[in-house]
Amino acid sequence: MNLSTKRQWIADMARANRDRAFSSLHHVIDMEWMSEAYGQVRKDGAPGIDGVTAETYEAHLEANLQDLLGRIRSGRYVAPPVRRAYIPKADGSQRPLGIPTFEDKVAQRAIAMLLEPIYEEDFLPCSYGFRPGRSAHDALRDLRDGFMTQGLRWVLDIDIRKYFDSIPHGTLRSFLDRRVTDGVVRRMIDKWLKAGVLENGTTSRTTEGTPQGGVISPLLANIYLHYVLDEWFETVVRPRLKGRCILVRYADDAVMAFEDHLSAKRALDVLGKRLDRFGLSLHPDKTRFVDFRFKRPGGNRHPATDGTAFNFLGFTHVWGTSRNGKNVVRQVTAKDRYARVLSAVSKWCRENRGISVAAQHAHLSRMVRGHYAYYAITGNGRRIRWYLHQVERIWKKWLSRRGGDNFLWSRLRQYLDRHPLPKARIIHKYVVASEALP
Repeated sequence: MNLSTKRQWIADMARANRDRAFSSLHHVIDMEWMSEAYGQVRKDGAPGIDGVTAETYEAHLEANLQDLLGRIRSGRYVAPPVRRAYIPKADGSQRPLGIPTFEDKVAQRAIAMLLEPIYEEDFLPCSYGFRPGRSAHDALRDLRDGFMTQGLRWVLDIDIRKYFDSIPHGTLRSFLDRRVTDGVVRRMIDKWLKAGVLENGTTSRTTEGTPQGGVISPLLANIYLHYVLDEWFETVVRPRLKGRCILVRYADDAVMAFEDHLSAKRALDVLGKRLDRFGLSLHPDKTRFVDFRFKRPGGNRHPATDGTAFNFLGFTHVWGTSRNGKNVVRQVTAKDRYARVLSAVSKWCRENRGISVAAQHAHLSRMVRGHYAYYAITGNGRRIRWYLHQVERIWKKWLSRRGGDNFLWSRLRQYLDRHPLPKARIIHKYVVASEALP
């Protein structure tokens, strides 16, 4: 069997035997499988503790993959600790990041390719994060549709405290037992769970959390919340509540929306207890109960400044009015994300103001296109246009500071007339395919 046939066979078996635990999976991994795993791993990441880059690994690719395959099959593979690094967060604090070795990423991808066909048969439609064929824009669209078509007006904005660092290994293993008992696969996962983190020359081992920065970490995290949250919501919560309700989850970022006020309150009351039972907890400050009605009792409109808006996947959700006067949900770039992306533009312009204007234009064009690729959704046209204006303003500011010359706005405008930055346009259209920027 070729690779695609093997993955389809696994999916078919998982679909036909939903209560079956696979005890023999690793035999399907061969050199074709390893080559595909290598192809799916990003090649531009920072090296792990061994310093080996993708380019170095590729120099003897076939021999390296053959050796890796042998160690995986025989159980001789040793999972190295991840290298600890930090990235700044919007609130000024730092987020810890784990950087695995390149070979470890290939090994994790090979095992993830075994697990994905099984769990894609189990995962529910409410889960969108890190799944093939599903995206954040799918989650945003379906959440918006819930407000617009199902009369959902009460929102639980859910924040699980340090989720990826808190998953108890013992409970995760018990969940994996339901579907995968293959010894080779399970030993590999255990090695990654126990690998630990190397920081300042010291390795720390953990009994909680998934491999930081690991390729397999999002899949393990999805498996855990599938059992803890998704199945529970669909089979226990929804049947016991009045009115319609939905769960939309992207990794650990989740929103529940309800038609009935009392049902939303009841769900909030039991949600914390449910998570606590499985070693997780709600963030007390970031988890919010949101009144998302567009009108208050008495017919007064609901102002978006009194806590009625909420953020999800980088967008602030608010009620607005369409061109024909109808109430619509707007998903606009969240202020913290907006500030962050403009800060990145300013930093790049400051550090690269000495290179040619043409080179700056090429790089800024890529940054602008990247921003549009995510944020250019229906209803966000004003923020997209304003983003483009701010990029041009920042660019002009730093051009004016090179060599002591005053780079006038008129000069930049003349240049942009000949070589414009990508025009603001909606890419992800949720309502009408021909809808223009609102």
